[in-house]
Amino acid sequence: MTSQPLHSPQTHDDGTRPHGEYKVPGGKLVVVDLDVMDGRFTNVSLSGDFFLEPDESLQDINRALTGLPESSTATEIATAVTAGLPEGAVLFGFSAEAVAITVRRALSKATGWADHQWEVIPPSVLPTQVNVALDEVLTEEVGSGRRNPTLRFWDWEEPSVVIGSFQSVRNEVDPEGVSRHGITVVRRISGGGAMFMEAGNCITYSLYLPQTLVDGISFADSYAFLDAWVMAALEKLGITAFYVPLNDIATDQGKIGGAAQKRLANGGMLHHVTMSYDIDADKMLEVLRIGKEKLSDKGTRSAKKRVDPLRRQTGLARAAILQAMQEVFTERYGAVESRLTDAELSEARNRVEAKFGTAEWLNRVP
Repeated sequence: MTSQPLHSPQTHDDGTRPHGEYKVPGGKLVVVDLDVMDGRFTNVSLSGDFFLEPDESLQDINRALTGLPESSTATEIATAVTAGLPEGAVLFGFSAEAVAITVRRALSKATGWADHQWEVIPPSVLPTQVNVALDEVLTEEVGSGRRNPTLRFWDWEEPSVVIGSFQSVRNEVDPEGVSRHGITVVRRISGGGAMFMEAGNCITYSLYLPQTLVDGISFADSYAFLDAWVMAALEKLGITAFYVPLNDIATDQGKIGGAAQKRLANGGMLHHVTMSYDIDADKMLEVLRIGKEKLSDKGTRSAKKRVDPLRRQTGLARAAILQAMQEVFTERYGAVESRLTDAELSEARNRVEAKFGTAEWLNRVP
């Protein structure tokens, strides 16, 4: 499968000037038109439906951008914008970082959702170790351009615990509970916390994307940015969800999920989310070691209270929630349904044998 990215240089309506647009999540639209001469920005024009005081600050931003090298990073662009603003200037609905993202998009060094052909892989039952291995394989495939950016929903049968890349096995998992309940323990490539997964008890998906999509967006802000479609899907189901920094997804009734990420050297990125649907909290507490320190900043005394299943909040079958999520993603980003290739599955199984199914990988942090 060959990726067909659509992020060729954006131009103005007359086809002559680099043109970038960026809609700030929860904010306003930022637009930049500019020229590049001798490797530097010129004729810069910032516009949008944002608010900015004083009025003269608009020209201050244009002047700050003028003359910057075309090779400027997002951080360098944002720093120049901030330095060029008068003391007390107020940016409402956008930020210096949003300007930087827009400039990078105009130069095709950053991309938007619409710049890619997205694919969706519906749930298919696979061993948990294969699911984890696929995260590495597909992230590499997208980074190398061999696969289009893809959303994949997991499914599995065996009860499992998937621990974060940097977690300690002995600190996170109770061996007696694991043995008693026949739990498979696997380590994934992304960071974050442990996931207790029985068949049908949670909703898990992985988003494989090029890092250009989050160019200029801070690590913390990238979580909410990449899950805006999920919030829309939940809203469609009557649930108002929000991010609790860094990576918790919650409603006013409690936490419903968590996210984790991994960025690869080849430009691929994994964004991975698990949301609780109908978790057996008593069994989870027998399998995972969830201490008071982990709960200390969550405003609750028990892990059982932290698991607030989607089943209770929606009254819907898990399949109906999955369908709503897939529909919203497809409609929002023009995604097409896809499948795992035989080569991808074969490579994932090879990596289970060589890495994800080995004691060395599982116990790399004992």
